[in-house]
Amino acid sequence: MIGKEKLVERIEETELEKIHAGNDLWEKHIYMGDNVLIVGYEEEESYNEQNPGEEIIKNYYWYWELRDSGTWNVLFDNHDKEFSFCESVVGEYTDQDRVEDLVGDIEEEDVCTWSEQDWIEDISEDIAEETIDWLKSLEK
Repeated sequence: MIGKEKLVERIEETELEKIHAGNDLWEKHIYMGDNVLIVGYEEEESYNEQNPGEEIIKNYYWYWELRDSGTWNVLFDNHDKEFSFCESVVGEYTDQDRVEDLVGDIEEEDVCTWSEQDWIEDISEDIAEETIDWLKSLEK
């Protein structure tokens, strides 16, 4: 079985790929023998989409699944939306400094008060721990 440190490293270093599912969905696939760990994030909702040029807040949530790599059947999953983040966009600008230049002096934390898991490094240990528990339960 893979160790926690190695799994954290693979979670953090595997590239995210855009999934063509009609919405803003990104995943990384980490193959581990007969299983594949899918770690991704999906857009949950957006605010102010109808006003072009104004600020849009996009909310995302992280999820992960353990699947059988042969059949692609879901063995375990976590879609609890426990880890969420958001992004502030104005027109074409997504860089926070440029957004502040356009809409005033705002902090992303003031808009996205729940936005504490923007980067995979913020949650990789949590994902690895739960995945290892899943793998242990499969061995029984």
